[in-house]
Amino acid sequence: MKPLFSLLKNDPAEVDLLSVEQVLALCGNGKLTDGSSCSLDFREYLQIATSSNLAKYLESCLQGSADRGRALQDIVNELGRRLDYNVENGLYQGRTNAIGFDGLWSESNGHTIIAEVKTTDAYRINLDTISGYRDELIHSGRISTESSVLLVVGRQDTGDLEAQVRGSKHAWTVRILSVDALRKLVAVKENTELASAAKIHELLIPFEYTRLDRIIDIAFTVAEEASESEATAEMETSEGEADIRPKQRRTAADLIEQVRSRVVAALSKKYAPLVKKSKALYWSADKSTRSAITISKQYAKGGFWYAYHPVWDEFLSSASVGLLVLGCIGRNEAYAVPRSWIHSKLKFLNTTEMKDETYWHLYLNILTLMVRAALR
Repeated sequence: MKPLFSLLKNDPAEVDLLSVEQVLALCGNGKLTDGSSCSLDFREYLQIATSSNLAKYLESCLQGSADRGRALQDIVNELGRRLDYNVENGLYQGRTNAIGFDGLWSESNGHTIIAEVKTTDAYRINLDTISGYRDELIHSGRISTESSVLLVVGRQDTGDLEAQVRGSKHAWTVRILSVDALRKLVAVKENTELASAAKIHELLIPFEYTRLDRIIDIAFTVAEEASESEATAEMETSEGEADIRPKQRRTAADLIEQVRSRVVAALSKKYAPLVKKSKALYWSADKSTRSAITISKQYAKGGFWYAYHPVWDEFLSSASVGLLVLGCIGRNEAYAVPRSWIHSKLKFLNTTEMKDETYWHLYLNILTLMVRAALR
């Protein structure tokens, strides 16, 4: 097994302590060049790296050597993947008879972003050259005219570059984003649910903004989802009451995430390393293993209550291994339920109807499970 992946399997906490230079030293021949074993290993690792490690590597890459600049390009492309784009990595260095883009980010609606990564905007960027990549890609049939250029730069002070874009013929096909802002977009998506990904994509595409409704709509949707922490249900019902109405009470977000992190670690060890797609959804790099991880505290009579959302069911349906995982605050075990089984039981579950969706309720009785286990 390759050194980095062997370390990751045997001691993942040790990998968290490595700098980006140390990670690269464990990849192939240690040198990032086009087509090298180092490049292949590094890109494979980035697809399963934690978001906190990606953020740490970004900080380091913004200062230093050429290898760091190349590593930055790969990390920025990985952030594109974390935003649910289909990403094609470009070349580190241009060569004859090759189109010199840094990355192609495609989405399901057909729009493609040509990503160009710069550690700094201290030097004037030739917009004609970058837009020429777009023209060549369109001419070769690799992308359509439904495309744009995104300049991802290390510095947040981009006034000169913004003026350069505004004063050029490329003003309607080029947009600028700092590395830090891109990282924040990924963090927002990881702490919301699936609906926000499409909204975030809209922010990265050039659009006319004399009327501000579109920007406000995007901001409102993302903020609304980010503010909804995972809720658990307290059952207040008399004995024998058939219609159960849950009253929502919130559980501390950090406690939920501690339990969820332990669940992710266990699943990653058993199946494949999982990365965060959204607040509750995780998947492997090849997307074949997927899990929806929901957490509850224990209530009266030994029960745990959970919600199961239609977007989760749809997400799990495309997996070879699709699991709904029920985490229990205060216990050392979690319960993984195959999607095929839970899907077959949906018609028997209680539901709650909201403005935008109807979701199901699940009740887990630990005492009943313990009795059943004792009788086997």
